[in-house]
Amino acid sequence: MVSSSIKTLPSSLYAAITPPGPDASALTSTQMTDTVIIGGGITGLSAALHLAQDGHKAMVLEANAIGWGASGRNGGQVNPGLKYTPAEVERDMGVRGRALVEAAWNAPDLVFDLIERHGIVCDAARGGTIRAVTASGQLAHEQGLFNECRERGGPVTWLDQADIARHTGTDRYCGGFIDARGGQLNPLAYTRGLARAAIDAGAVVHANSPVLSLRRDRGKWQVRTPAGNVHARQVVFATNGYTGRLWNRLRRTLVPAYSAIVATDPLPDAVRARILAQREVVYEMGELVTYYRIDGTGRLLIGGRSASLDLSGPETFPFLQRHAKRLWPFLGDVTWRYGWNGQIAITLDHYPHWHEPMEGIMACVGYNGRGVAMATLMGREIARRADGASPADLLLPTSPVRPIPAHFGWRIGVAAAVIRGRIMDSLSR
Repeated sequence: MVSSSIKTLPSSLYAAITPPGPDASALTSTQMTDTVIIGGGITGLSAALHLAQDGHKAMVLEANAIGWGASGRNGGQVNPGLKYTPAEVERDMGVRGRALVEAAWNAPDLVFDLIERHGIVCDAARGGTIRAVTASGQLAHEQGLFNECRERGGPVTWLDQADIARHTGTDRYCGGFIDARGGQLNPLAYTRGLARAAIDAGAVVHANSPVLSLRRDRGKWQVRTPAGNVHARQVVFATNGYTGRLWNRLRRTLVPAYSAIVATDPLPDAVRARILAQREVVYEMGELVTYYRIDGTGRLLIGGRSASLDLSGPETFPFLQRHAKRLWPFLGDVTWRYGWNGQIAITLDHYPHWHEPMEGIMACVGYNGRGVAMATLMGREIARRADGASPADLLLPTSPVRPIPAHFGWRIGVAAAVIRGRIMDSLSR
C-alpha cells in the first residue's frame, strides 16, 4: 500500500495558456472494467483511446491532473526514431528490428493523424526535426544515420553549415539533417485532447485518483484509490518517469533524469523571422542534449538537463538563457517569462521496456526523452496487447523487471553525468 498525495499542476507556459481539459472527476465508487490504466499521460490516454475505439472497456486512473507529469510539461517536440540508428535497432532487436524501426521513425505520423482525426487543438506544426551537429567529430555518425534513413525511404535532407545556419539563425553548427516527419505541439493541450477523444470514444478517465493498492481477487485485479475501487481483468502501468512505490521494482529500473525549459514572451517579428521560420524543431548532438523551438505565437522555448529537483521560474535556469544568447546574440533584452522542469525516464540500454511480470499486469516505460511520439505509439501497442495480440506480434520484446543496482544513488549519478557531459561537450567544441 502507498500513501496518497494529490499534487496541483506545476507552473509552466503550457499551464498558463492551455484551455481546461475534459471533466475527469475523482473515482468515488466501486466499478468494473476490462482494463485499468494507471497514469493519465500520453501513454495511458493513447491506450485508452485505442481500446475504446475497439469496443474495449477501459478506465484511466491519474493520481493528479491529466497531463501532470512529463506528458504535460515536455519540450513539445514530436521527433522520429530512437537513440540508436536503424541498423543498430535491427541488430539489437532481431526479428522485431525492422518493424520497430518502421514504427518508431514514423511514429509522428500517428501523432498528427490523431490530432487531425479528433480535432485536437494543440498548436501543432510539422516543420521537421533538425539534428544539429555541434562538433566536427559528430559528422560521420550523423552522415551515417542520414544515409540509413534515406535508404529506408525517410524524407530527410542533409544540411551543410550554411544550410543549417539559414534554418536556425546561428552559425554554431557544423551541419546536420532535417527529417520532415518531425514537428511540434503544445504537449499539455495534446494530452488533454487525447483525454477528450478517449472519453468521447467510451473510455472512463478519473483524475485525482492515486492508486493506493493492487491485489488479485478471484481471478481479477482489485485496484483501490482513496475514495473508490475498480475490479478489472488487466492493469496497465503507464507511469514512465513518475513511476512510484506502488510497483517499487519497476520504479528502480528507471533513472528519472530532470529536464528544464525556459520560454520567452513572443519575439519581435524581425527576430522571429531569423530563427526556425518554418517552425522546425532542433535538438543538438552532444553528451547533453539541448533542444528548442518557436511556438505558434513566436515564443522561443529552449530546454536541457537541470538539477534533480522540482524547480520553477525562468531565473532558476540561467544556463539555458546563456546558451540562447550564445546562439543568437541578436536576441537582445528578450523577456524570459516562464521556466519549469520535470522528470523523464531513462533506461540503462536506452530502449523502451515492455514488462508482463504476471497475468493481467503490463507496463511500458522508458522513452528516454522521445516521449511524445513513442508514448503515443506504445499506447496503441498496449491496446493491441490488451485486446489479445500475441507477445510475438508486438514491437518490443517482453523483458524481466530488473532494478538498477544501487538505484538509491541515482541523484548523485545523474549529477556526475551532467558535469561530465558539460565538460566533454565544451572540449569537443
